[in-house]
Amino acid sequence: MSRTVNCSKLQQELPGLEKPPFGGEVGQKIFENVSQQAWDMWNKDMQIKVINEYRLNMGNKEHYQMLMQQMMAFLNLSEDEALEVENEERGRG
Repeated sequence: MSRTVNCSKLQQELPGLEKPPFGGEVGQKIFENVSQQAWDMWNKDMQIKVINEYRLNMGNKEHYQMLMQQMMAFLNLSEDEALEVENEERGRG
């Protein structure tokens, strides 16, 4: 039986991730508070849109930190405002 979480992004009880998406405190916070569906929205779509729209270079520490900040904002795990990107299908929930 899969575990469920009260998803911070979609505001409902949904199946959670099987394991933290990466190590450390941030990965654990995502694991505990974000559904698989919301993670897929970020990981398979919105992340790429943010990188492309703002021309982020993942070799640049400041750009990577900006992406992490936007990830937390998109997933409703921080008080930061999510950046707008073109063709965003869903707003912040």
